[in-house]
Amino acid sequence: MLRVALLALAVLALAPAAASAATVYAASSLSKVLPAIAPGNTFSFAGSDTLEFQIEQGAPADVFLSAAPLYAERLHDKGLCTTPVVFALNTLTVVTPASNPAGITRVQQLDRPGGYRIAVGGKNVPLGIYTRTLFGKLGQPRTIQKNTVSQYQKASDVVTAVALGSADAGVVYTTDWYANTSKLLPLAVPDSAQPLIRYMACVVTRPGADTAGARAVISRLLSINGRLALFKAHFGLPPK
Repeated sequence: MLRVALLALAVLALAPAAASAATVYAASSLSKVLPAIAPGNTFSFAGSDTLEFQIEQGAPADVFLSAAPLYAERLHDKGLCTTPVVFALNTLTVVTPASNPAGITRVQQLDRPGGYRIAVGGKNVPLGIYTRTLFGKLGQPRTIQKNTVSQYQKASDVVTAVALGSADAGVVYTTDWYANTSKLLPLAVPDSAQPLIRYMACVVTRPGADTAGARAVISRLLSINGRLALFKAHFGLPPK
């Protein structure tokens, strides 16, 4: 029995220590997949620009996961996070409520002065920036000006507005459409109009930060299991 007990102690001594729990500030479009990839951590989901501002003001984040390079790179330039790495890609989908009461069948309809209600991301959040790029590439940059527009700070709020019928159409991340296929009807968008959407991760550098926990979260995102979970959630994957 003594030998068995000693062997058990030896195995425990050799086992890696459990990763510490980190505070993760992440883009709201990651809210459904991220807890499954990095369980046991604390998550705060919001628009990437809001999270960047909070981190600049000293918020207790350990790792930042942005839906666009700009926000992570700005933190890095200010010495507030490590060099950002790309861990996921995405695309946009134009959607209507499942019942489509406005009868919108083509994205081009939204460029006509038809009085549609459109839900989009705010002009300073990644979804809003990408949306404006999308309409520009479609050759209809004034679509938003021609309609009644509601702007939101979180991608999830755009989804909710369209799903509840508060908007006739909206622009969401493709991953969010896949997560709400029973509530939203997609409209075809040419590949040539898609903006390049890259998600970036960095470890926040601040006094008292859980650097080890933050690195563990990013390692999980970049691992085979993390990439598989992202792929199953319909995110694109950068070259490994």
